[in-house]
Amino acid sequence: MREILIKNVQLVNRNRQFNAHVLIEGLHFKAVFTDENSLPDACEVLDASGLMMLPGVIDDQVHFRDPGLTHKGDIFSESRAAAAGGVTSFMDMPNTQPQTTRIEALMKKHETAAQNSLVNYSFYLGATNDNVAEIEKADPEWVCGIKMFMGSSTGNMLVSSTEAVSAVFAHAPVLVAVHCEDDAVIARQLEKYTALHGDNIPMHHHADIRSAEACYASSARAVELAVKHNARLHILHLSTADEIGLMQQMPLNEKTITGEVCVHHLWFNSSDYHQRGASIKWNPSIKNEKHRLALIDALQKGFIDIVATDHAPHTAEEKNRPYTQCPSGAPMVQHSLPVMLEMVSRGVFSYTDVVNYMCHKPAELFQIDRRGFIEPGCYADFILVDPKAPWQVEKSNILYKCGWSPLEQTRLSHAIISTWVNGSCVYEKGNFTGQRNAMALRFNRK
Repeated sequence: MREILIKNVQLVNRNRQFNAHVLIEGLHFKAVFTDENSLPDACEVLDASGLMMLPGVIDDQVHFRDPGLTHKGDIFSESRAAAAGGVTSFMDMPNTQPQTTRIEALMKKHETAAQNSLVNYSFYLGATNDNVAEIEKADPEWVCGIKMFMGSSTGNMLVSSTEAVSAVFAHAPVLVAVHCEDDAVIARQLEKYTALHGDNIPMHHHADIRSAEACYASSARAVELAVKHNARLHILHLSTADEIGLMQQMPLNEKTITGEVCVHHLWFNSSDYHQRGASIKWNPSIKNEKHRLALIDALQKGFIDIVATDHAPHTAEEKNRPYTQCPSGAPMVQHSLPVMLEMVSRGVFSYTDVVNYMCHKPAELFQIDRRGFIEPGCYADFILVDPKAPWQVEKSNILYKCGWSPLEQTRLSHAIISTWVNGSCVYEKGNFTGQRNAMALRFNRK
């Protein structure tokens, strides 16, 4: 079996950063050495002096648009971008065409990913008002979670009634991941600003329309119902200071309610609408600096558990439409880790923080089998990073199928040198190697 020894690397793992030598055998890490005198002979040796080794990022929320919306992105194109950004595993959302609301549709996605993905994959089963029978069939070993749009949906997947929401919580055999915004609050604000501006609402009002009030109202309801039904709730893309009080501050393995924050809510604030415009129109919206700082603080204190992307590409033509016709969402999976590492350079986070939020805790939260850590027996998903290789996001180095990024012209301090998936190097120094060794994620829940 092929063995690779990676020497002289700064390893970040389990809240430690230290010089190490890492032995890979086949699909897995075999050993981690700190003493050069004890190194074994290996078939291949890679000297990684000056580089850092991090576990591959696990992104629990992406929209790769496959099937049915592949003019925006597809599993092949967006998994390439993910690999270039150090993301080695993704969990894809169900609001595709057709929607992934039946086990049959979910399995077809698995078939597509097995053929086309460069990185590991899993897929959410979508909840509707009447598909509890399908939800009950979800295999906890293979299905990452149930996705429910609660209160608001832009993809016609709104679970609208209290009875339907309660049924999902009562019958889901896996965690329920929820998009929380209140449609009534949003509709009221949209009516107000449409009356003032018509279709051409200034983009900065997006934060007023999809407000903190809308987020809190829906999140509070989700928590109330999840507690009532003793369900496992995961709130996606938290965006407000208000919602933090709903979250639990305790060890992750004891939590029944967990939360995710997305990179864009940690990086941008509402003042950026004036420069970035529609490119930073997300749901939930980018809000003011008070909320951004509160989210960072909540992440550091353990109220919020993981960092993800909500990667959601649209074409440039679609994003150039007037406010009321412009879709929400933006691509981010190629740049999420470099942005977080830039925040390390700026003193916001440490390297161990980033690894905890993007690697360790997603693996623990979803109970993923042998991923998210660099230790013997785990699958060899990892990245090599140069901490002294500044670069700038430009159209020429963007790999998303849509061809643009909300981060264009942003300077970043860390470069992804190589990305390894299940012991194979799939991306190296700006090029794809042609190796493909991706697998479906498995979950230790039985």
